[in-house]
Amino acid sequence: MMRRLAAGLAATALGVTALATAASPAMADPDPDYDGGYTSLSLDVNPEPAWRGRPLDIDGRLSVKCEEDYIDGFTQVLHSDWCKKDERWHRLGGKRIVLLFQPDGSGRWEYVDTVRTDGSGYFHDEVPAYTSGTWRAIFEGSHHLRSAEATDWVKVIGRHH
Repeated sequence: MMRRLAAGLAATALGVTALATAASPAMADPDPDYDGGYTSLSLDVNPEPAWRGRPLDIDGRLSVKCEEDYIDGFTQVLHSDWCKKDERWHRLGGKRIVLLFQPDGSGRWEYVDTVRTDGSGYFHDEVPAYTSGTWRAIFEGSHHLRSAEATDWVKVIGRHH
C-alpha cells in the first residue's frame, strides 16, 4: 500500500495521475544551458503479440552519454574512470523508473509500477496482459541527469475471461 502511495506521489510529481489525460507523450527540447548528463532510456515489452491474461515482461536500460561528465550523489562518470575507450554510453544503476500504460483508444495514462535499475542500469517488471496499448517508462532525471522516456506498443490477443 505504501509503495503504491509513494509511487502515485512520484507520478503526480511528473504531472501524471493514475488516470491523467494526455493526448500524446512529448518531452520538451533539452535546455542547451542545462549542464546535466544526456540520458537514454530503452524499453522492450514482450512477448509480442501477447496472450490475454499471460505475463508480459517489461525490460529496459538507462544510460548516460559518456561525453558528458557528471556527478550524481556518490556516482561519478568521468571519461577516464568509467567509459571504455570506444564506449559511448555508461549504464546507470539505482535510478527510479516509473511505468505507465495507455490502452488503445484511451487518452489516459494509467500508473502501473515504479522500479529501480540494477547496478548495470537494467530494470525488469512482470505484469499480466489485459488489452492492447502503449507502455511508457519514464526516468524523472535529477540535478545532474536529464530526464528520459521510452514507449513500446503491444498487441494483446485472445478471449476476454
